[in-house]
Amino acid sequence: MRLAVIADVHGNLPALETILADIARRGADLTINLGDCVSGPLWPREAMDLLESSAIPSVRGNHDRWVAETPRERMYPSDAHAFDRLTPEQRRALGALPPRIELDGGIVAVHGTPSDDNAYLLEDIVDGCLVLSRPQQIAARLEGASASLLLCAHSHKPRVVYGPAGMTILNPGSVGCPAYADPTPPPHVSESGSPHARYALATLHADRWSVELIAVEYDWASASKLAADNGRPEWARALATGYVT
Repeated sequence: MRLAVIADVHGNLPALETILADIARRGADLTINLGDCVSGPLWPREAMDLLESSAIPSVRGNHDRWVAETPRERMYPSDAHAFDRLTPEQRRALGALPPRIELDGGIVAVHGTPSDDNAYLLEDIVDGCLVLSRPQQIAARLEGASASLLLCAHSHKPRVVYGPAGMTILNPGSVGCPAYADPTPPPHVSESGSPHARYALATLHADRWSVELIAVEYDWASASKLAADNGRPEWARALATGYVT
């Protein structure tokens, strides 16, 4: 079995188009999306159209939930941008996405941790940066969840971690947002160090998973320009460089 894993598109249409074309070229039995589909100053409606027309199973991310459920006047700017450009049907579809997907073969997909879509599974915040957690911390966040392959996102950090009982834990990185600053206490940044669109391919050999973490070039200049045109210079910088500053 060969599984393509995407996450954190954040409305970046050209990045998503390029990733899906790369998946088609390489081949996969199934593509699964780990959420945060549209939030950001880019192309939320068009990205949602493509995800829905591609019939990609999707988990609901924290930003998907906020766009669907938070009163407009209390939204963060990226969520408000998405809310204003999505159709009512698209907003309802975001809210109806499942927080967890389970597939045959012991595959479990979530956005953050199994119980919290707004928490990091594999990272701690240290000195304002995301760093890999210790095995005991990761095991505690799994709360006894059992899987051969557990898929998570949220941090935008591509990682493959060997978890409890031989579990493979995979974060594919972000399709459309290579860096961000989160002011929520404790404030921190996530930086990939390049503007590439990222995803992963997981292949089952007998009873073992092998993983390819893939970074793909796309027209990030157009995404950066749109973010700047929409009044978000911090997004423009992140999309063009993979760094917050």
